[in-house]
Amino acid sequence: MRSLRSAFALVLLSLCAGNAAAESPGLIKSEFIYETAPFPSCHASTVAETTDGHLVAGWFGGTAEKNPDVGIWISRLMDGKWTSPVEVANGVQADGKRHPCWNPVLFQPLMEGGKPALMLFYKVGPSPSTWWGELRTSTDNGKTWSDARRLPDGFLGPVKNKPVQLSNGDILCSTSTEHDGWRVHFERSSDLGKTWTKTDAVNDGKQIGAIQPSVLFVGEGKLLALGRTQQKRVFQIASSDSGKTWGEMTLTSLPNPNSGTDAVTLRDGRHLLIYNHTEKGRSPLNLALSKDGKEWQPALVFESEPGEYSYPAIIQTRDGLVHATYTWKRQRVKHAVIDPTNVVLR
Repeated sequence: MRSLRSAFALVLLSLCAGNAAAESPGLIKSEFIYETAPFPSCHASTVAETTDGHLVAGWFGGTAEKNPDVGIWISRLMDGKWTSPVEVANGVQADGKRHPCWNPVLFQPLMEGGKPALMLFYKVGPSPSTWWGELRTSTDNGKTWSDARRLPDGFLGPVKNKPVQLSNGDILCSTSTEHDGWRVHFERSSDLGKTWTKTDAVNDGKQIGAIQPSVLFVGEGKLLALGRTQQKRVFQIASSDSGKTWGEMTLTSLPNPNSGTDAVTLRDGRHLLIYNHTEKGRSPLNLALSKDGKEWQPALVFESEPGEYSYPAIIQTRDGLVHATYTWKRQRVKHAVIDPTNVVLR
């Protein structure tokens, strides 16, 4: 643990001065998705690659988190430029009452010989303990969206981080609840979101209060989930049957300041974790690399100045590059591009 902290400290020192992209092997671009927007506050970004090879990013935006005017906003990367943010979902109900929206998750499922719709999951409701899940889809790569469809009672969809698609085509959503302690469970759909099943909670919410998992592929049928806790550490929990059942949840040595993380398994079998390497606050924002999902080494630092840099999302696109988005001081959303072949362990 001490050696890991020391390694991250050296990375931080090397990046405090100058441009991080210039001094961090592997980080090839860092940019804001927008400079101005119709809303003053934003949070909880998500990113996906569409079937036509373009990126789509989303987040919630409004006057402030929890306010009824908070909706889901989308931007698309076209010809190297992000389009102006467009609101594609809000919490207006049939009776006219408006609730805040939360934690959008974009996901592009794959299907041999077909082009399934881009999926946009998000939550609606007064608070995380009372919200419900909704789903919209787009058949034109995020240009237009279907009407909202409320998920079945008791189902939220992916609570913060992207689903994974299993070898049999099932979509596995890592999710969590906060009304009876912080508890993780997993939801599954074999028909692109039409019907759902789920596991029971995989932790009791007492010994470890955990939410917002990400799922890694660590072997044939073997999965590893990592995420946020109230215990100042990133949690981990494993499955050996493609997510049908899960083992015991434990704490890793990686610090967590009660803030969201995300992770992705690269096509070469390595894993990346984006998170705040601190027990307090939401700076710095870091990238760590692992060969097995258990032992993590520092890779680079996205942000190290005072402020909030949080709730990241990370994916690998078909060209092999890695794309991350995250909250920048609750004011804007930032996009970073990483070449994983040049990520250097420190």
